[in-house]
Amino acid sequence: MTWLEIVVLALIQGLTEFLPISSSAHLILPSEVWGWQDQGLAFDVAVHVGTLLAVMVYFRADIFNLLNGWIKQITGGGASQESRLAWAVILGTIPAGLAGVLLDSWIEENLRSALVIALATIGFGVLLGLADRKVGTRDIDQFTLKDALIIGVSQALALIPGTSRSGITMTSALFLGLNRDTAARFSFLLSIPLIAAAGLFKGLELSDTGTSSQWSEIAGAVLISAVSAYACIHLFLKFLQKIGFMPFVIYRMLLGAGLLIWLYLA
Repeated sequence: MTWLEIVVLALIQGLTEFLPISSSAHLILPSEVWGWQDQGLAFDVAVHVGTLLAVMVYFRADIFNLLNGWIKQITGGGASQESRLAWAVILGTIPAGLAGVLLDSWIEENLRSALVIALATIGFGVLLGLADRKVGTRDIDQFTLKDALIIGVSQALALIPGTSRSGITMTSALFLGLNRDTAARFSFLLSIPLIAAAGLFKGLELSDTGTSSQWSEIAGAVLISAVSAYACIHLFLKFLQKIGFMPFVIYRMLLGAGLLIWLYLA
């Protein structure tokens, strides 16, 4: 990979991992549209590490409180809001984890195409727009394990390129009547186990292949994806209540339509 490709792809990963516009779709597009070679396992591991660092650093206080509450409960203490939310993250992670184990290879072979990306981008964008019209009032104190399970099941759909993991989980949360901030924050917390698992899985796969890479390129990919993801999370949460999800819905419509036109003309 050239440094131009590293910078562009790491920025794409960092900026799209937590926005409701699908990072996997945007990482596939350069190879489909510009003819860039696949970035390879080492790069995938690097950008996963970068985005994981970003979300863990940003939500470090929340993570500490959730872990502290969960450990207290399982060691004999009483349940708390923090322990319930920790259980919600665990429960919400299970459906997507199982779906990934069972279906990832099939999806990799059959659904990683520009047409699927275009259709999923438009279809799930419409759902996000409809969900955002339902102004929810429930906050994190009213969050239930049933909510977590429904959001977790919907998260499994993010295996389809173009869906967006953050997009589908926020959509489900909005349909359940949760407010925008709660929908976004739970989506971000829910991303941590899956990003960690994906990075670990790809790291083990990389070690088995024995692929050698330039450490400067790996470090650059980690740094760029981490900084851009951190900035993205901060700005997204800061302006979400003001702008809502409609700008992302419009972007998805334009991106999906552009892809369909490109496929028709190709």
